Amino acid sequence: MKNIVLSIFCFFNLYLVFGQETATETKEDIVVDSLYREDQFYVGLTYNIILNRPNDVSQSGFAGGLHFGFTRDMPINKRRNVAVALGIGYSLNVYNHNLRVGEEDQSTGISEFSSLKGVDFNTNRFTTHLVEAPLEFRWRTSVPESHKFYRIYTGLRMGYMHYFRSSFRGVDSVKRTNIGELERWRFGATFTFGWNTFNFHFYYSLNSLFTNDAVIDGEQVGINPAKVGLIFYIL
Repeated sequence: MKNIVLSIFCFFNLYLVFGQETATETKEDIVVDSLYREDQFYVGLTYNIILNRPNDVSQSGFAGGLHFGFTRDMPINKRRNVAVALGIGYSLNVYNHNLRVGEEDQSTGISEFSSLKGVDFNTNRFTTHLVEAPLEFRWRTSVPESHKFYRIYTGLRMGYMHYFRSSFRGVDSVKRTNIGELERWRFGATFTFGWNTFNFHFYYSLNSLFTNDAVIDGEQVGINPAKVGLIFYIL
């Protein structure tokens, strides 16, 4: 994860340097595209939060996410500052917490969920990989002559969690990737606003991470992931 984030950081340093070099172009060098499209590639870095969790479940340590993809920008007015966008992307997320997913009960086929509150442990985290399809309604102050503008984007994001791992390491170690109570289809609402390169991004999952079969002492585990961070648009 650290190597991936370092690579993204280096990429944006190069991107900003390139942008400074091209900023010296004269007006005669600029070719105006009246049928321009905006923000078709994106890369995002987020802090991940787990909401609607049981009383004895809490987060611990840093929980981060890396997101990237492509959206087809489709302007719907003559000025081309209002658009819809549909695309495909990839999302990698890590959540550190004290919710332990134990082994599956052989008689019921249901996993054992418990809280690690008051228990000493080294590591307890979820790692998720998702393929996503973002759908956005976009408003911006863009013009053909400049790539610097304000933007407000809102929409929905549907995803499929093709990989999930629960890792616990304490007095013993438990790693699970196939959990029957997991909701692999993900549906979330997104909101993005900002200026030029840096934009604030928010995501809230509309469905719980686990089904109603996941319980702790009779209380449903639930959990709705949320994400807060920055998103960068290119081209």
